[in-house]
Amino acid sequence: MIYTKTGDKGTTSLVGGSRVKKCDPRVEAYGTVDELNAHIGLLGEYIRPLDSSADNPGNNHFNHLTNQLKSIQNNLFVIQTLLATEDKDTYTKLPQLKEEAVAEIEQWIDSTEKELPRLKSFVIPGGNVASAEAHVARTVCRRAERRCVLLMEHNPVEENIMKYLNRLSDYLFVTSRFILHMENKEEIFWSAE
Repeated sequence: MIYTKTGDKGTTSLVGGSRVKKCDPRVEAYGTVDELNAHIGLLGEYIRPLDSSADNPGNNHFNHLTNQLKSIQNNLFVIQTLLATEDKDTYTKLPQLKEEAVAEIEQWIDSTEKELPRLKSFVIPGGNVASAEAHVARTVCRRAERRCVLLMEHNPVEENIMKYLNRLSDYLFVTSRFILHMENKEEIFWSAE
C-alpha cells in the first residue's frame, strides 16, 4: 500500500526510523535533491529524441550526455539517502558518494567546454526546451546546495556532497549551452539595454 497515513500530522521518518517535522532542514535538503533528481530525469527525456535522431550530427554526444545524466541520478539517490540519515551507525552502513564522483563531473565539464564558443555575456535560459530544462535543473541544484548549507548549521554534511552539488550546477550550465550548440540554436544573451 502506497499510503501509510503516518505523515498526516506533518511528520516523516528519516532513514533509521526517527520522526521529524516535514519542514525540518534535513527534509528540506533531501527533498530538494529529490526535486533536482526529477528535473534531471525530465532533462534526459528531452534529450532522448535528440540522441536518437539519425540526421543529428551531435547524436553520439547526446548519447554520452544521456549516460552522464543517468550516473548523476544514481549519485543523487545516494546523496538523498545520506541526507535523510541522522543515525551515525546507520549512515556508515549506507552506500557513500565516491570521492571520484566530483572529479568525474569536472572531467565532463572540461571536455564539453572545449566544444563551446567562448562565453562573452550572461546567458538567459531558453533556446529550446532541453536547454531551458537544464537551466531549471541548475537552479534547483543551487537551491539544494543552499538547503545543505542551512542543514550544516546544526548537522554535519559531508564536504564531498557539497562539492558534488556545486560542480553539478556548473555541469548543468555547460550542458544547457552544449545542447544549443549541438542543435545549431542561438544562445540568448543578456543585454542591459
